[in-house]
Parts: sequence; C-alpha cells; structure tokens
Amino acid sequence: MMDSTDAADLIAEIHQDRADDQAAASFQKWAALMIAIMAAVLAVGGLGGGNATDDMIESNIKASDTWAFYQAKNVRQTMYEIEAEKLKASLAVGGVSAAERESAEARLRDYEATVARYDSEPDPNDPSKGEGKKELSAQAKSFEAAFDRAARRDDNFDLAEVLLQLALVLGSVAILAVNRWILITSAALGILGGLLTLNGFFLLAPLP
Repeated sequence: MMDSTDAADLIAEIHQDRADDQAAASFQKWAALMIAIMAAVLAVGGLGGGNATDDMIESNIKASDTWAFYQAKNVRQTMYEIEAEKLKASLAVGGVSAAERESAEARLRDYEATVARYDSEPDPNDPSKGEGKKELSAQAKSFEAAFDRAARRDDNFDLAEVLLQLALVLGSVAILAVNRWILITSAALGILGGLLTLNGFFLLAPLP
C-alpha cells in the first residue's frame, strides 16, 4: 500500500515530469521559430545569389562585346593612320602632282579627322556612351568593375548558404535531442550566415 510519503513523492515526480515536458516544449518551440527564420534568410540569400550570378554573366558579356568593338575600332583607326602617314610622306617629298595636291591634302584632313573620331567620339546626349576608343574603354572597364562587384556578392551568398544549411541541420538535431548546446551552435552559424547574406547585398566588408 502507498503511504503518505510515497504519495508525496509520486506527486512531486509528476510535477517534475510536467515541468520537464513544458521546458522541452518551450525549447522546441523557440528552436522551431529560429529554424523558420534561418530558412527565410536562406531563401532571401538564394534569391540574392541568383541575381548576383545573373549580373556576373551580363557584365561579362557586355565587357567582352565592348572590348571586341574597341579592338575593331583600333584596327580601323590603324589603317587610316597608315594611309595618312603614306599620304604625308608623298606630300613631303613631292610625290603628288600640283594638280592633285589639293585633293590629296583634303584626303589627308579626312584621314586625320577619322583617326581622331575613332579615338574619341562622345555621345552628345551622354558622353559616357560614345563609340570612340576612349569611351569604349571606359565602358568596358565599368562592366568589368560591375562583374567584380557581382562576384564578391556571389561569394558572400555562397558562403552564407553553406553556413545556413549547416545551421538548419543542427537546429533540427537540437529539436530532436532537446540539446541546448547544439541549438547555440546552430544559432551562431545562423547569425554568421545572416551577416554574410546582408553583406552579399550591400558589401559592407570584404571577405578575408
């Protein structure tokens, strides 16, 4: 038979089990909330990483196309420079008759004007979008800078994704094991992943 002492012990044990169950339930609730937040950050970072990759591809294509246009301009400019030098030499040594001299000088001026135009031809509405070598070089370098910036962003997003994935796995383990230290480790990885995600959007600090 159960005496009063046994009954008191049983009641205390039931209360302890209920308290443990409530603590475990509370722990699992907060862990689940943390996992949901990290999953949301991971989704946002995945979107940012996809956009960064698209920006890298677009900037790389634009830089390549612009440098190709620059090289084509440079080849044509060199051809006109060669013709201008030949004509100058002919005029200097008297290789052009008096009757043709005026026409030759006019051609020389056209050659020199074309050479100058190939070197710099700013757009009247937007000088940075001209089609001269000077403008094309500046545009190509700006596309290369945009590529580098997108690549730095992508690196942040990639590292953030790895850390957040690990944090989610550890968070799930923490819920099953009801282990506070595993959850703390998960939270630390999640915070670091969140900071890297933020850095991926704004590049507040360079990666080591």
